[in-house]
Amino acid sequence: MRVQENRRIRRADAVVTAFAAVGWAFVAMTGTAALALHLLEADAVGSLGPMTAAAVVLAVNGRVVPAGDIGIFGLEGGRAAASVDIMPLGVALAGALVLAAVFLRSLRGAGGVMGPGELAARSGAVVALFLAVLGGLSWAGHDTVTFDGAELGDLAGELPDSALQDPGLPDGIAELLPEGLGDLGGGLASGLADLVRAEASVGFRVDAGPSLLGGAVWVTGVLVIALLASRRTPLPPGWEVLHHVVRPAVSALCATLLLAVGAGLAAAVWAAAGDEHPARVAGTALLVGPNGAWTGMLLGLFVPWTGWASGALVRFLPAPLDRLLTPSEETITVSRLAELDGRAWLLVPGAILALLCAGVLTAVRTPWGITGPDGSATSGGGGTGGTAAFALRCAVPLAAATGLGLPLLAGLTGVSAGASLSVFGFDAFGAGLELRGSAGLALLLGAGWGAAAGAAGALAARAAGVAGRRASAPGTAPHPRSGGAYAYGAYDRGPAGPAGPGGAPPGSGPDPYRNPPPPPPQPPATS
Repeated sequence: MRVQENRRIRRADAVVTAFAAVGWAFVAMTGTAALALHLLEADAVGSLGPMTAAAVVLAVNGRVVPAGDIGIFGLEGGRAAASVDIMPLGVALAGALVLAAVFLRSLRGAGGVMGPGELAARSGAVVALFLAVLGGLSWAGHDTVTFDGAELGDLAGELPDSALQDPGLPDGIAELLPEGLGDLGGGLASGLADLVRAEASVGFRVDAGPSLLGGAVWVTGVLVIALLASRRTPLPPGWEVLHHVVRPAVSALCATLLLAVGAGLAAAVWAAAGDEHPARVAGTALLVGPNGAWTGMLLGLFVPWTGWASGALVRFLPAPLDRLLTPSEETITVSRLAELDGRAWLLVPGAILALLCAGVLTAVRTPWGITGPDGSATSGGGGTGGTAAFALRCAVPLAAATGLGLPLLAGLTGVSAGASLSVFGFDAFGAGLELRGSAGLALLLGAGWGAAAGAAGALAARAAGVAGRRASAPGTAPHPRSGGAYAYGAYDRGPAGPAGPGGAPPGSGPDPYRNPPPPPPQPPATS
């Protein structure tokens, strides 16, 4: 009976944790997306609610499909088509940090003894509730924006004189067009304004199926990375190797990537201070600040990119990319960027210094010497051999983490967007943008840079006398009140589990911190 009661408590705790983690994560993402879109003045042309829902869906690896129709003389011959494949990592990072923080805190509160089944149940509850909320956003994330065709006439005064002349249609084309369409002598813009009768609309909708699949991959990845990066969260028995080998490197790399995002946001604040539209700069930084920071880090580590851009989308690119990308595919490297702006070379020392910080953090958090199941050092003392072995144990995990992390960053920061409008089969305008990093070279370069940074960081930490100083033993976590470390199971945990013996409230059982056990009875004195 006591075991069943304990299981019910655990299940209830898992459900409460899922609601807290998912709820606060979506609050963070929704707030970030809504504020960014408002700063960008996107709510001036459409409803902020559906646009925010669509932005959150994109942030969690979902799919938003834009589409539009244009009616000319009541005919359904025109159709606007567009495609967007970009993840606003500012919104995604806000949700991932909150989700991971609440989830890991619940695991620490569950105690140090946690089996794989309980961990899977807690994770599964978070994933299931996350997908349920994402399904609701997929239903809400659709809207249509209608433009008045008569307003196109106002563009005539803004176009150059060459655009107001006879466009010079090829012979025979004018006869194939409806009456009046080929007579554009009064100006291209004013002629189109007469044809479009306030029926131009551009809308978007969330593709529910791919969005739910992408959301499942996203939330699972966040939970896995959070478990690997947390050094104070209990793991199931037998997983000690992850704690001693994997966690120091993954936590150091994650800290470095967050540092790069912080530097990018600081640069955005500096740019906004001297810009004519600081709100737009701030909104862009909130949406895609991590995209730019991690792209710059990849370029600084010599990971090449390929891309092309055409049409109106070119003006949305930051300098000097707007001058480098052309309608034909181009290879983008830090050296080519430096040809247009010499400050691009600053990406190289910045990225190398960031990885060196990751190497030092890995060395500080990696135990000095080989550790046993109880976290105690068994070998690997000082001397040249011990230093070399310690450097190797820091270099290999960081090489693996960086080798897998850089291709992931290249995939997350990729951009693909396109738009076109065709009328009766004739192209009226077109725009496109695509920017992708090389995943294969990112893997190779990441492994090499990670190994070098791990070895250099280990030697630097050893020289400074801080190697292994912040290593945490398995089964320890910060004390809930004092902030120190304590052994899991020694605090508020009686023989029958978290509730103490017999289901009594915490503190009624033997607690070495509040209720020390009475001293053992002394034998009677003999004369």
